[in-house]
Amino acid sequence: MNLVAINTLIYKPTVQQTMKTLMTILLFSSLFLAKTSAFGQISSPPPPPPVFANDTLVVVWSSGDIEVAEKVCFMYTYNAKKWAWFKEVIFVVWGSSAKLLAENDKLQESVKKMKEEGIILEACMACARMYNVQDKLKELGIDVKGMGTVLTKYLKAGYPNITF
Repeated sequence: MNLVAINTLIYKPTVQQTMKTLMTILLFSSLFLAKTSAFGQISSPPPPPPVFANDTLVVVWSSGDIEVAEKVCFMYTYNAKKWAWFKEVIFVVWGSSAKLLAENDKLQESVKKMKEEGIILEACMACARMYNVQDKLKELGIDVKGMGTVLTKYLKAGYPNITF
């Protein structure tokens, strides 16, 4: 008897073994497919990415447009922290957004939720004074301060940043 014939005699799967192997493959395939959508994306949020040296996001909100605030800026900022897309998120109120925030109860509630989520809230003192809203922003728990040098430090440190 040659070596090939011996190997064939040693391991020759039965019909039951072959069916068991196929069923196992089908089971694991169906479990994987059940967790993905039609486009192959996992239906639940992915695990947070690894932490990098510059894992602090700086969001500068300078628009006085309510639609930009509600439908883009606030939504992304909140979720970036909630889903740990970034370890730390700094939200900077700058320009006409200070006036809009001081006058809009719905936006104020959103900012309170951001604070509860652990987002760092800062505002430009010069802008807040221009609109006479510095006290209102402070009441919301926002750190109102000179932001020119602070923002420059963030940028020079290489923090990812986005402006709305």
